Amino acid sequence: NNEKSVPQLLIRDLKFEKSLTKLMFSPDQENHPSKAPVKYGELIVLGYNGSLPNGDRGRRKSRFALFKRPKANGVKPSTVHIACTPQAAKAISNKDQHSISYTLSRAQTVVVEYTHDSNTDMFQIGRSTESPIDFVVTDTVPGSQSNSDTQSVQSTISRFACRIICERNPPFTARIYAAGFDSSKNIFLGEKAAKWKTSDGQMDGLTTNGVLVMHPRNGFTEDSKPGVWREISVCGNVFSLRETRSAQQRGKMVENETNQLQDGSLIDLCGATLLWRTAEGLSRTPTVKHLEALRQEINAARPQCPVGFNTLAFPSMKRKDVVDEKQPWVYLNCGHVHGYHNWGNKEERDGKDRECPMCRSVGPYVPLWLGCEAGFYVDAGPPTHAFSPCGHVCSEKTTAYWSQIPLPHGTHTFHAACPFCAHQLAGEQGYIRLIFQGPLD
Repeated sequence: NNEKSVPQLLIRDLKFEKSLTKLMFSPDQENHPSKAPVKYGELIVLGYNGSLPNGDRGRRKSRFALFKRPKANGVKPSTVHIACTPQAAKAISNKDQHSISYTLSRAQTVVVEYTHDSNTDMFQIGRSTESPIDFVVTDTVPGSQSNSDTQSVQSTISRFACRIICERNPPFTARIYAAGFDSSKNIFLGEKAAKWKTSDGQMDGLTTNGVLVMHPRNGFTEDSKPGVWREISVCGNVFSLRETRSAQQRGKMVENETNQLQDGSLIDLCGATLLWRTAEGLSRTPTVKHLEALRQEINAARPQCPVGFNTLAFPSMKRKDVVDEKQPWVYLNCGHVHGYHNWGNKEERDGKDRECPMCRSVGPYVPLWLGCEAGFYVDAGPPTHAFSPCGHVCSEKTTAYWSQIPLPHGTHTFHAACPFCAHQLAGEQGYIRLIFQGPLD
C-alpha cells in the first residue's frame, strides 16, 4: 500500500500504537506477546515452611525456579589432557574455558576440557555466594526459627555442590551432576577424592561428602513410594552408596539407572535436602490459594476446645511462627485437638507430657501449624493429619508419604523427618489423625 493514500492521522495512530507496544512489552515479548518464559522446574529446600526464617533474599531462598535462559550456557566434555606436573595442569585449564582437573598423584593430573553446548542450560547449587552459584544453600537446622541458629554449625555442604543441566528443547530433561564449576570455571578433584578411569578411557570421580539422589516410585503422587538412595558422580553416573559419606571407596555402578531428575526426586547435599518438582508436576499441586481456602474452611467450621469451649482458628499463613491465643493444640498420643490450657500437667515428666482430658492418654501436647509449602503436598486433600512431634498439619496422604522417606542425616544415618521443619519424626507412624470437636450449638 502506498503510504500517501492512507490518511496521515491513521499513520500517526499506528506509529503511536507501535511505540506504546514497545513500552508495554519486553523485546522478547513483542514478537510473541503470549510467550511466558519456559520453566524447567523448581528446587525446594526441605525444612522451610514457605520461606527462610529471616525471609528470602536474592539467591538465598527456600525455593528456586529454573527458567530457560535467554542464551544457552550449558557445557559438555571435549578434549582430555594428561599433564605430568601441576604447573602444566594449571596452564591447560585456562580461565575462559570450563574444565575438570583430576589429580591422580603428584606426578600426574588429567584435565578434561568442556566446551559450550548450545542445547542446554546449566544451573549451579552450593554454599558459596560467588557468582557461578545460582542457588545458595546453607545447612538446615531442624526447627530453627532464625538464621542465627544456623550460623554456628560447621557446614558440610560443599561450596560448589552440584550442577543441573536442562535440555532447552522439549521434553526439557533435567540431569544432575556432582560438583559445580568455580569462579575460574574449574572443578578440582584433589588427591584424596575418589576418582577413576572409566572403561571408555574417560575420567570420573565423587565429591568429598557426595551428592545423593532418590527418585520416588510412581512419581510424586498419592501413590508415591520411596525409591532407593544413590550417589551421583561428577560425570553423572549412578552408584550405590559408599559405606559412609566421605569413604574413599566408591559404591557399585548402577547401570540401569540414570541421573535424570523426575518429579519428586530428592537431592541430598549433606546438610540440606532439596526436592525437585517439574513444571508439569507443580501444575497439578495445590496452590497457596488452595491451602488458604482449606484453612478458611476449617476455621469456618468453628472447631472448639472441648475443655474451655472457646472457638479455635488456625492463624494466617503469614503468621506461621507466633503462637496465637486461638491456636489449636493437640495431644500427640490420641489426636484430640484443644485450645491451650494448663490442665493435666505431669510434673514428674519434666512438664513435657500431658494427660488428655478427653481420653486420659498421656503424651506431648503441642501447637498445630499449617504446612504452607504447597510443593511438599502429594495431593490436594484437607488438612486432617499432623506430623509428630512438631505439629505441622497437612493432608493424610502427604503425612503418610513423608513418614516413609528415610532422609540422610549426618554421615551414615537416615531417618524420616517433617518436610516443613526437618524435625525427626517420632511415635509409631510419625503422624497422627486430628480429632476436632465441632461447635455445640
